[in-house]
Amino acid sequence: MTIEKLAVAGFDHFLAYLNDHLSDNGRGDTAYFQPLPRDASHFPAEKAEAFRNGLQIEVGQPGWRRVWVARDQAGAIAGHIDLRGLPENYTKHRCLLGMGVHRTHRQRGLGSQLIAHAENWALLAGVQWVDLQVLSVNAPAIQLYERCGYRKTGEIPNMFLLDGKHYSYTYMTRRLR
Repeated sequence: MTIEKLAVAGFDHFLAYLNDHLSDNGRGDTAYFQPLPRDASHFPAEKAEAFRNGLQIEVGQPGWRRVWVARDQAGAIAGHIDLRGLPENYTKHRCLLGMGVHRTHRQRGLGSQLIAHAENWALLAGVQWVDLQVLSVNAPAIQLYERCGYRKTGEIPNMFLLDGKHYSYTYMTRRLR
């Protein structure tokens, strides 16, 4: 696997991967990993545009975002991780993490590699804390984050109503050194 920074020119290909990835959300043995109902598990156009634009914004400025993709030997995207600035004032020392691993590459250590890669970049960029939010039902993701040093800071019970069931939201954070 190679991990590379996503360039704006590759965003459309990344978006196709992301929509395929989201098609697993809450289906079969896969836990909900996005707060979206199964039939609406795709990346909305308005969010895609903000995502694309964020790649071009200087780190520390409102709306910035950086994405890295892991590619398998055939060049296909096997997983991704992104960091983005928080919307609140006076939070330039923190960022929010999002990530996913393609269904054919899960449980092989790629998630840990992606997290380490993004955290190394964050340290060089002056970020001191990485925060994340995860659906509480997503035990594999929570276990991964805990193995990587993230600690739970809270949970909002019944935050989402998806496909007729309530789901809680777990907040986690890690201080980088």
